[in-house]
Amino acid sequence: MPAESTRNLENLLEASRLLSSTLDLPELLRAIVSLGARMVEAETASLLLLDPETDELYFDVALGVDPKLAKLRLRLGQGIAGAVARDNRAVIVQDARADKRWSPSLDAGSGFVTRSLLAVPLSLKGRCLGVLEAVNKTGGPFKDEDRAALEAFASQAAVALENARLFSSLKEERATLDTLLNEMRDAALLVDEDGSVLACNRAARGYLPRDKARLDEAFAGMSCAPEPAALLGASPAPAGFEAVREKPKKLVLAGTSTLVRSRDRQGKAHRVIVFRDVTEERHEAGLERNFLSLISHKLKTPLVSINGFSQVLLEDAAAKGLPDLYLRSLRTILAQGQKLALLVEKLVNYTLLDGLADSPVSLAEIRVEKELRDALASMRPWLEEHGGEVSFECAPDLALRTDVGLFKDAVKNLVENGVKFNGAARKNVAVRAAAAGEWIEVLVRDEGVGVPPEERERIFKRFHQVESAFTGQVDGWGLGLSFVDQVARRLGGSARLDSSAAAGSTFALRLPRKGP
Repeated sequence: MPAESTRNLENLLEASRLLSSTLDLPELLRAIVSLGARMVEAETASLLLLDPETDELYFDVALGVDPKLAKLRLRLGQGIAGAVARDNRAVIVQDARADKRWSPSLDAGSGFVTRSLLAVPLSLKGRCLGVLEAVNKTGGPFKDEDRAALEAFASQAAVALENARLFSSLKEERATLDTLLNEMRDAALLVDEDGSVLACNRAARGYLPRDKARLDEAFAGMSCAPEPAALLGASPAPAGFEAVREKPKKLVLAGTSTLVRSRDRQGKAHRVIVFRDVTEERHEAGLERNFLSLISHKLKTPLVSINGFSQVLLEDAAAKGLPDLYLRSLRTILAQGQKLALLVEKLVNYTLLDGLADSPVSLAEIRVEKELRDALASMRPWLEEHGGEVSFECAPDLALRTDVGLFKDAVKNLVENGVKFNGAARKNVAVRAAAAGEWIEVLVRDEGVGVPPEERERIFKRFHQVESAFTGQVDGWGLGLSFVDQVARRLGGSARLDSSAAAGSTFALRLPRKGP
């Protein structure tokens, strides 16, 4: 083997060792340029990288020349380097100043005199990543052996460059992810199927007694539903859980377990456990429920007296033939008292449902058509008073396993909602029940004012009405739709809304045919 070939081979082996020794991108780029110049015994070298967004070459590293070169950019085909990148083919230029592609401004900008040039592309799988230039061969002109050696080196350099870029990108993404996780107020744990904690964020560290702890240690001394071991099952669906500690100070944690990797190299599944402290939220919710229950029951006692004695006085006044003014006044008092009693009754029902969220419901097999007809029949006096007209459609054999009382109350609330929020003299509401696979859907369509897009996510919240500043222009507490949503969830289903402003609304009560 000729001495020059032996030297080139030795240089390639040494270059391969050096290129594979680092994944630091700036260090690697400097090494590529330095090794490239040494490989072909050039005075200096430069590396231009291709910007994939603009298809322009820019100087990343240039040895011994003015840093201002970094500001220069070359289009594909512009200059010698641009031609090499465009054609993806190496070139040797023995007299740079005689080559039409050469731009003297490069030397003028750098203070360097370029005589000869060897430029090779850094290619990976047919894709050009940049151009490596060796400038001014020492001891004679560039030869084909130099081109072959530099091309072989550039091929290795392209692989190293791509690996370093991928590593740098992964580091940036990891840093971003770490920042996001550590800024989260929720605690997050990555665990394997054995319950070993593989990683955690800052919020989770306070719940772990030590590094490399286990999941059950994070909830030690707490009552968990389900148990931590159950959160590590094979089901890919997110699973909710709650952990409660009563002493020395009550603590309630709630969260979810989600499968993020089915199997690692050891064949173990990984899950992310995300949870947060909901103690204050649960305490405030309890206070709210207690307050609503207390105020509703406190209102019921005086209302019974008001409505009862109003009825007695009205009958007595009519019997004695008192003036019409007395009769109208007593009828107004009685009507408003009954209206207020109805509102209080709804409030009581809502607080009872909220308090019984974890209690069993009374399930029975029902005929949907019969129960819907009964529900609408019980509303007839109220519908006549408010100008409501209800059309009804349901298959006679449609069956459902559910709590009949809650089911009928939910439908009645939807019908009542459709009548209330309709300013027309005749308030049409259409009720239709149908099967949808394993579900039963009851659709209640009205011709009211509709619900604007910005209100749709809040429409099922308690005490919310689609009115400016809740003026009370429509009778009610804003609890009807919230009640429907609570019932739907309690019965294993859901409630949804399809609506547009000024085009009416369709509310859907969706329940499982076989029960929750």
